[in-house]
Amino acid sequence: MRRRPSDASAPPPVATELPVSIEEITSEPFYPPLSAEPEPPDADVALFPPDLFINRELSWLAFNARVLEEAEDRNLPLLERAKFAAIFASNLDEFFMIRVAGVKRKVTAGRTDEGPDGRPPLQQALAIQAVTQQLVERHAALIKGELIPSLAESGVQILNWVDLTDAERADLRDRFLHDIFPVLTPQAVDSARRFPHVSNQSLNLLVVLRSPAAGFRFARVKVPAVFPRFLNVGEGVEPAENDEPRASYRFVMIEQVIAAHLRELFPGNDIVASYPFHVIRDSDIDLDEDEDDIRDLLVTMKEFLQQRSFGSVVQLVTDFQMPDDVRGWLIDQLHADERDSYVIDGPMAAESLFELMKLDRPDLKETPYQPPHASFSSLVGATDDDVDEDELDVFALLRERDVMIHHPYQSFSIFADFLRRASRDKHVVAIKQTLYRIGRDSPLVPSLVEARDDDTQVAVLVEVKARFDEENNISLAHRLEEKGVHVAYGVHGLKTHCKATLIVRQEEDGTRRYVHLSTGNYNASTARIYEDVALFTARDEISADVSELFNVLTGFSLQSDYRKLLVAPAAMRNELVRRIDREVERHRQSGDGRIVFKMNSLVDKQSIAALYRASQAGVQIDLIVRGICCLRPGVAGWSENIRVTSIVGRYLEHSRIYYFHNGGNDEIYLGSADLMERNLDKRVEVLFPIEEESIRRHLIDEILPGYLRDTVNARELNADGEWLARRPADGEEPFDVHEWGMAHYSA
Repeated sequence: MRRRPSDASAPPPVATELPVSIEEITSEPFYPPLSAEPEPPDADVALFPPDLFINRELSWLAFNARVLEEAEDRNLPLLERAKFAAIFASNLDEFFMIRVAGVKRKVTAGRTDEGPDGRPPLQQALAIQAVTQQLVERHAALIKGELIPSLAESGVQILNWVDLTDAERADLRDRFLHDIFPVLTPQAVDSARRFPHVSNQSLNLLVVLRSPAAGFRFARVKVPAVFPRFLNVGEGVEPAENDEPRASYRFVMIEQVIAAHLRELFPGNDIVASYPFHVIRDSDIDLDEDEDDIRDLLVTMKEFLQQRSFGSVVQLVTDFQMPDDVRGWLIDQLHADERDSYVIDGPMAAESLFELMKLDRPDLKETPYQPPHASFSSLVGATDDDVDEDELDVFALLRERDVMIHHPYQSFSIFADFLRRASRDKHVVAIKQTLYRIGRDSPLVPSLVEARDDDTQVAVLVEVKARFDEENNISLAHRLEEKGVHVAYGVHGLKTHCKATLIVRQEEDGTRRYVHLSTGNYNASTARIYEDVALFTARDEISADVSELFNVLTGFSLQSDYRKLLVAPAAMRNELVRRIDREVERHRQSGDGRIVFKMNSLVDKQSIAALYRASQAGVQIDLIVRGICCLRPGVAGWSENIRVTSIVGRYLEHSRIYYFHNGGNDEIYLGSADLMERNLDKRVEVLFPIEEESIRRHLIDEILPGYLRDTVNARELNADGEWLARRPADGEEPFDVHEWGMAHYSA
């Protein structure tokens, strides 16, 4: 483990002459600080047959199918089902923008190299197309055939234009002419005007026109995103089944209103037909930092973001009523491929169903959960009778013991309260933080700004390459810099994905460091719906590790080894694999080998190979994997000792927990990293140990078993790659880990 040299206290020799010119120094590009020596390929991986690895993209589609199952669950309130239908659509759009786009690029380039599961890119693309078509048909049928009728029965009507009353149509016509019409830009297609650019994620109408002079022609009308998708045409109050009044609503989709008024856009033409279509484009930003000076990263990112709308088409969704010849013409105009085409019978761009969650219909939603603790003092049991809120010494508390926060069951405002206290504490001399997805109007920004003065160093690493949050993070970085905060924009060649905050404080006995480490983002909004675990600690070795990690993130430090933290990309994979292999040795000695991993995704081939080895040795392994799982459990001779569970329910499972029984000397790590090549090789990630015994026991004896006990939200993966719902045994009460969490932390 690399440490400072023993003579580090000696001053370095003073150079009287620079070996290079100033120009050479200032033009030298920043080099990758965390690059470790390339790890040799795991020979064991090559020994496994390809059918032991489930295709990554098909596994992701299986995850999104589990999201769709939530929308299909008739036990959920209707608007919650609509929310899951919207999540399914949003997930799928992003999947096509990034993952399918990557597969398509390989096919276009003529690549034939096989993936771990033995599929070359073309075969993979065909499999994705087949599965996706089934899913989008099922999704559209659910919305059109079940959700919309059921919502109508409950007083939330989504109507067709022809179903509206004359008065409602007249009102909508006035609104169209006054508000919508001025925004629309009809775009003709003829010999003088090429087919217009269709932007990413846009909803459009392809209009077929006929005029006496020119015959049949095409035009495109983009549905403007500045208006709600669901236009309200009436609200009221009606009695429910129990005679209690409830709000009622009548909506029509905006594209139907536009389609009903196309004559206003094309006077002198007959409107033959109009067909909606939805386009998704390649939106992956492939930044070659070896070619770009890191000092121009912001400029480069802005240029790439401008290009995102112009990527190649990777998905075209059309309505089944569009004739095949028209669809073929549209595919040609978009320079797309038949494999990019998906046909449905129902509303497209269904992410807009999120709009319905704003309705005042609590009877159609889950009962809102309010975390019981909102400040650090309330978390530790202090009341108005015990101590004044502002007088609680949180730093003294953390010197005595570690504190764990479990979101969303405990409020994110606890951390916001901690940071606010630190920003106002006259003894705090430095605050350092990593920000990946902070969201808009974050409560943390005022504290970071308030802490900034002549005596307090405030340094923030803002990851401007956080996918789909790039623009927000660039804006945030500018705002912080304007207030005097020191801002770093990420590490060359890597994304900084770890979640860490360091508070440095001068105290009577010297300088002391306090740390907050988390599995999730510093985002107050997502903390209400994402499940994550965070740790406050003042332990010397962990605090020193975090302090030195920030030197890597903001400076030229090349440190790769740490006392307690497992840090990627330098050492995390090797350390985790070493612990898996250690569990095999412990099992041979005591027969009680046990591993439980909880994560978002399991893709990394070397990690999977190590888990297969452990299973073959008899180690009992439970994997709680919300999303992608490329490991195939239950295969005789390979993985019969591995069980894989996925939890998809009320809250998004986001924490990463790695537990090793270790012959009775339990070891457990939390952090930001999934077992994926991108996390282990291309990101700055941190796993941190839990050393406070009460917290360890809570995680090992209550939280992890709760996930394995769930019979409401859980699905289990079988050897055939199918996810099967886990149900309670005869006479057993259903167990919902999310309901348990809300009850447990509220007690």
